[in-house]
Amino acid sequence: MKNILLLGATGSIGESVLSVISQNKESLNLFGISLNKNILKSQEILKEYSPDYIFIDDHDSFKSLASEDSERYLNDEGDLEKLINKEEIDIIVCATSGFAGLKAAYIAAKTGKKILLANKESIVAGGDLILPLAKKNNSEIIPIDSEHNAIFQCLSGEKGTEDVKRITITASGGPFINTPIQELKHVTVEEALNHPNWKMGSKVTIDSATLVNKCLELIEAKYLFDMNEKYFELVVHPQSIIHSIVTFIDGSSLCQMSAPDMRVPIAHALSEDQRLPIDFNNLDFSNLNLSFQEFPSDRSKIQDIAREVCNEGGFLGTIFNAANEVAVESFLNKKINFNQIYEVIYRTFDKNHMSNDLSIESINEADVQTRIKAEKVVKSLT
Repeated sequence: MKNILLLGATGSIGESVLSVISQNKESLNLFGISLNKNILKSQEILKEYSPDYIFIDDHDSFKSLASEDSERYLNDEGDLEKLINKEEIDIIVCATSGFAGLKAAYIAAKTGKKILLANKESIVAGGDLILPLAKKNNSEIIPIDSEHNAIFQCLSGEKGTEDVKRITITASGGPFINTPIQELKHVTVEEALNHPNWKMGSKVTIDSATLVNKCLELIEAKYLFDMNEKYFELVVHPQSIIHSIVTFIDGSSLCQMSAPDMRVPIAHALSEDQRLPIDFNNLDFSNLNLSFQEFPSDRSKIQDIAREVCNEGGFLGTIFNAANEVAVESFLNKKINFNQIYEVIYRTFDKNHMSNDLSIESINEADVQTRIKAEKVVKSLT
């Protein structure tokens, strides 16, 4: 029986993790969860899975529940660190959305435990810090983003990445893939959130619609697989069936295919000696039509920024991520138009901030300062 700590239990990834656990209760136990303030959903989780510990980040939400069981409910930052370090835990799932997941991923990297990573922003902003720390402490990081897990599976059994010629990361393209940026000015929030293939949280759904998500994934892949960005290409694959392709120097290409369902990579990552069964959707290969397109040229600048982040490091990942998070939040709050998300990122991104003095504190400060700058850009557009 493996004890699991699920960070970000009430989000869309958390929901998929819980589904896999519920179908494999003989081998998986939900030991603890963390959440922000979705009390209603957390109570549903408590009723069905009865975890030993519940960390609630939002203080008001914590106060509304803590009186029920003061030993079970946690709220202080030190409590989260103690929870992550509990000896009983075998697997830590980092599914908290956005930059907010950085601190937990950093703490987890020091534990020597198996880490299932869905929080790409923590690697984009802190990859230079987290990956060496995980290696030093023998913490195994297994990605559960569908694209990175696909790469991980395709490289399984390989001695390393020396024989890799190219890695192709696919993008669904979202709902606007064939629409030029200049025609997206009047896109509504509801239209942007209407993803054709995936059911995800609002932030990552908007990132998918802008294709910024794929740029974040490019940066994450560079860190996770310790390869130069030149080995990675981004292509549009509207069906979201092939999640990544690894091409080797002998001309062989391996891909991982599945229906667009986050439970598939999660089940793989949670498995040990044998794969875990889930109620997946079968692919009908007799009627399967797959197509690919080039990454759209009018989004090439955003990919160029991502590749610059890969090559230069420092605080550039933090700056790119923070600018995007402010831009997406501003669009969701109807402060800016959809096409202005790109403008906020372009005008906020500052490639002069390189530093070897990376720490949790310095990354947090870079994030704060970038958000201030991005908010000024948003204000100038409204």
